[in-house]
Amino acid sequence: MVEHAEIRMVHRGGSKINFRDPVITNDSRFLLCAAGESVNVYSTSTEEYVHDLQGHTDLVTGVVLNPSNHLQVYSCSADGTVRLWDFTDGILIKTFIIGYPIYSIYVSEKHGGVVFVVVPMANYKSSELFQLVAVNLPRSGDQEVEARELSAVLCDVSPHPGAASFGREGEYIAAVKGLQLEVFFFKKQKSYRFSLKSGTKKGAKNAFTCVSCHPKEDCVATGHADGKIRMWRNFNQKKEYTYSTLHWHHGAVNTLCFTPEGTNLLSGGIESVLVQWHYTQENQRDFLPRLGAAITHIAVSPDGSLFCTSHSDNKITIIQSCVKVSAIIQGLVKGDGVWTNLIIDPRSKALVLNGKPGHLQFYSLHRDKQLYNLDIVQQEYIHEEGLDQFEVVKAAFDARGDWLATVEERRKKGAELEINLKLWAYDKLTQSFVLNTTVTAPHEDRITAMYFSPSPETTMLVTTSLDGHFKAWLLADHSDTKEGFWACDFVGGYHLLKPGCCSFSADGSLLAVGFQEVVTVWSPASWELLTTLSQPPGAIRDLCFGRLSCSKYLLGTSTKNQLCCWNLLTCSLEWSTPMDVSLLQTDPLSENIAAFCSQSGSSDLFVFKPSEPRPLYSQKALCTGKVQHAVFAPRDQMLESCEERTQWLNRSQLYFFTQHMDLLTFSTKTEEDRLLASSKQLMCCRDAVTPFYLLLGKHRRQQLEKQEALTNPMAERTQLPQGSIAIKELLHTPAHVLPSASFLCTMFVRSLLISSSSAGEEKEHEEEEMEREKEEEDSEGEADPRLGESAACGPPEEFGAPALTKAQERELRKVKTFDHSWLSSLLDC
Repeated sequence: MVEHAEIRMVHRGGSKINFRDPVITNDSRFLLCAAGESVNVYSTSTEEYVHDLQGHTDLVTGVVLNPSNHLQVYSCSADGTVRLWDFTDGILIKTFIIGYPIYSIYVSEKHGGVVFVVVPMANYKSSELFQLVAVNLPRSGDQEVEARELSAVLCDVSPHPGAASFGREGEYIAAVKGLQLEVFFFKKQKSYRFSLKSGTKKGAKNAFTCVSCHPKEDCVATGHADGKIRMWRNFNQKKEYTYSTLHWHHGAVNTLCFTPEGTNLLSGGIESVLVQWHYTQENQRDFLPRLGAAITHIAVSPDGSLFCTSHSDNKITIIQSCVKVSAIIQGLVKGDGVWTNLIIDPRSKALVLNGKPGHLQFYSLHRDKQLYNLDIVQQEYIHEEGLDQFEVVKAAFDARGDWLATVEERRKKGAELEINLKLWAYDKLTQSFVLNTTVTAPHEDRITAMYFSPSPETTMLVTTSLDGHFKAWLLADHSDTKEGFWACDFVGGYHLLKPGCCSFSADGSLLAVGFQEVVTVWSPASWELLTTLSQPPGAIRDLCFGRLSCSKYLLGTSTKNQLCCWNLLTCSLEWSTPMDVSLLQTDPLSENIAAFCSQSGSSDLFVFKPSEPRPLYSQKALCTGKVQHAVFAPRDQMLESCEERTQWLNRSQLYFFTQHMDLLTFSTKTEEDRLLASSKQLMCCRDAVTPFYLLLGKHRRQQLEKQEALTNPMAERTQLPQGSIAIKELLHTPAHVLPSASFLCTMFVRSLLISSSSAGEEKEHEEEEMEREKEEEDSEGEADPRLGESAACGPPEEFGAPALTKAQERELRKVKTFDHSWLSSLLDC
């Protein structure tokens, strides 16, 4: 019986690495950051991804160093657990079960064995109120421990991690929310609250945004929505508190951080500038400008040698003491929208979508790393609100990945829409795309869809536009793509209706174009209108062909909440169902089609084959809002799941964007077990395939094997029991699927015995050799009787001749048996 495999949504690949404050280790070698449901570990010197810490089953919401052990970190998650890790080896040490979703975590060296977490108050599932609680971590030998001993510290706090900070030597903790600052003293068990007015006559916003406490003195720095920084002192009594004001930022102060010695205060905001304030001389400040995007978090290494800033474009910048940028760790860029949708590069299997303004980003989902950015607009982007600039709105690859088509748009106020269609050729030397053809104003109105023909016989691009036409573009010279250029080959339309979508069949022999309420099917070979398909009322919103065994079906969605399936062999409607489908996505490696439906403010998912009436997989309330961007990404290694409910994930993995720009995918228990096993194998394997091993380790291992063979000839013949199949099965097979011990006992005992087959074969070989030599001696004695007579006369020493060895005697016999008649014939001549 096959165990039922569960499917769950996970943040794997393309996660937000700027979601929480990053952490730099004590030796400044590694940087750790929350990334979806795991903690990513990067090298601060090479920017390379080292490994990740996997174990949480929900979003990781905080990472902090263990104050009592510099090789360990704590991580907290919305799954209600706090986990302790050895981050150098990637080993999970212990899991503390809290039982409530955790939104941030804080630690202090003074409070040993205690962590402070922010959890919801009362009915946590629906409440928006949060509290800061102290959790005593019990000492136990078990790997999973329940930590239910919680004590409330502050109520009604902000879940944002930058809204609380420990003060000097952990004597107090300061928290901000709204217009209120609250400081709690642990010895007194008393808190003081300080409030500000909502604003001034000049329109300033006094709301608190972040807080940071001085590590050596009693001073609290707070950031505000109007760009001001306030330095609070004498806050241990409510009557005589004071604060001074610093102001440079013109936008909200997003983050504050003191250096370990407290000599400087770092601040960042929307200006993309890291500001360093001198603590004793507040009027003096240093700047590190042009960091690329708004700063969301700032972290400092414990020795103060490295700073790092998180940015709104999902990037982490590592800085050497506010002097220069030393490394950049770039995650998946998530801007205001994904105009190009999600597409897969056929060559690199990378996810391609909008990146920086005017760029396309190529992101490896398997390596969770950005490969490169391609500048499409090729114009300098000006960061100014209200300024009209070109945006990349469409992108498409051909089947082999040799060509990339892009569309960029700019609409000026009171002017016509500017559109450019660009065709890019792949250059093997630069391993990137080079601009080949630019078509200015390819259509008179906005382009609604763009696809390459999958047919290997022709290189064709089809675009549809609101101007009422669809156009086919062909490469003029197929023999030399470097000198070839693209030109319009055909312009089509249907009764002056506006086309909104199009789709090619899997072999490229058919093109379906949706003209408002009419579906037209064309032959790209002759551009003949083959047929029109009827459907229920409503404009066609999306079209896609079936694949493989379902290639005879064409599916479409309409604005009247209908999902229709036509049979192209009979040109009739096969079936239809009332569904508000926001997105249809086909799997290129199977017959499966994913349909995302909107209902009651959330999205549902249905995975089905057009030929079957029931879905293969369905999940209600997948996420809030509409899912409008999704893609099937091919797997590096195919899964072998036998469960019918999960077979649709064997070849491809479905990724989709939520309305909050979270990239989610689906994972099965089989896949998670395989990932866990591979990570353990990498940690325990002594012969890791590293570049050093490939260069030196393999050669050294061969030399050792040769040396062992020379010193111990029996080593090659003796098979050690560790290499037996029985022991491998016994040690590497899960215990719950092993047969009974009595069944394995005989095979196990036999594997411990040294095999005698090799010794027996060698003995038989020696006996055969001796018999053959004896036969040769007998035959040689009969052929030359004089040799026997001389041998019988006595030992050769009596005649003054040296003694011959047995081998020399055998060679001499062979020589005497040769035919020397050819020599006598020469002498006669």
